[in-house]
Amino acid sequence: MSAPATSRTAGVLFCLLAATTWGTTGTAASFAPDVPAVAIGAAAMGIGGLLQALISLRRISQARALLAPHWPLLVIGALSVALFPLAFYGSMRLAGVTVGTVISLGSAPAIAALIETRLEGSRLSPRWITGVGLGLSGMVLLATTEGGRPEQAPNLPLGVALGLAAGGSYALYSWTARRLMQQGIAAPAAMGATFGLGGLLLMPVLAATGAPFLASPGNLAVGAYMALVPMFAGYLAFGQALSRITSSQATTISLFEPVIAALLAILVVGERLPPTGWLGVGLILACLLWTELPLPRHRRTA
Repeated sequence: MSAPATSRTAGVLFCLLAATTWGTTGTAASFAPDVPAVAIGAAAMGIGGLLQALISLRRISQARALLAPHWPLLVIGALSVALFPLAFYGSMRLAGVTVGTVISLGSAPAIAALIETRLEGSRLSPRWITGVGLGLSGMVLLATTEGGRPEQAPNLPLGVALGLAAGGSYALYSWTARRLMQQGIAAPAAMGATFGLGGLLLMPVLAATGAPFLASPGNLAVGAYMALVPMFAGYLAFGQALSRITSSQATTISLFEPVIAALLAILVVGERLPPTGWLGVGLILACLLWTELPLPRHRRTA
């Protein structure tokens, strides 16, 4: 296997690892039902981002000369990091968990591809378009068959708008981080600077809403897990993925997240997944196989 192919394979595996850790967030949050969703998001992304910056402090310092000319990318990425958890959890609160999740996660690959086509001049392949169609269909099936429980949607239009904002912010900080890496900035420095600054922006939100974390050891453990595993370790893996594959590829592969979330809901929380939900899981896996596995080459016959 050639070096570029090996690097791409590693990028796909890192992205799958990140998506797997992210898929645990819903189950983990279920163990702290009295903590506001916004507080969980601010704690996870905020503390996780600051930890990324802390362990990458030396690399960030070494990359100061390279980061300085590209400060607009850094600021845009940090603002997107801060916006994502607020928009994502706000979308679920106003449009319902199912609609908020589908809009937030499902819109990210398409928005990432639009960013790349508009700002980098790249072209979308028919294979990628077909694969994303499979993945989005699977997400819709998986979300709309979530246990059959009715969801409250006090403000559906605003919830959908926030879901699009979450998907856009996810796509945008993925793109800005990759652009920084393309300027010669190492992945730990690019991700550490972006998420560290975004984490700082989330600290006032955590201070205003995070008091329930201190109400019980269980709540505190959930907050610590969310910050250390999905958002710290998960985004370290995601940074390694972005240094090897495009942001549109990474956001497409991250559609694996709802598959993990659904399986954990069955195994840990005790929810049941109907046949249409399993079909959704199969479509998402088909998306990943179709977009990421190399197509077989036909031998020429004499």
